[in-house]
Amino acid sequence: MKAVFDTNIFISAFIVPGSQGEKAFLLARQKRFELFTSVPILTETANKLREKFDQSDEDIKEALKMISRAAEVLKPSLKLDVLEDIPDNRILECGVEAKADVIVTGDRHLLKLKKFQGIPIVRLADFLRMFPGEPQ
Repeated sequence: MKAVFDTNIFISAFIVPGSQGEKAFLLARQKRFELFTSVPILTETANKLREKFDQSDEDIKEALKMISRAAEVLKPSLKLDVLEDIPDNRILECGVEAKADVIVTGDRHLLKLKKFQGIPIVRLADFLRMFPGEPQ
């Protein structure tokens, strides 16, 4: 299975120990599915960690390194303008470029789409249910 995580999943993984985001990221690190991300998603993650959560440059660098080891980093050639919030479009672009089976997000604008070009857009809790027997 190929998955794309929205920035909010990465933020949860690194800011909230024991969170569902962390559980999902650990599954990616264990190669339970193929995780894909993109340069724009990594950039937004870094900016949010810095601006909203006051993380140090060193912590941000470490987080991006961990993501880059767990995920394949893409540079989507496609530019979409589907949603008003520009960063949301970068998530969709990555999903299309990766030929993802699922996009995982907590963003209500993305979730409202339900699907994009045949790719289901699901909440984190629903994604984790795809891994029965894993600690929730």
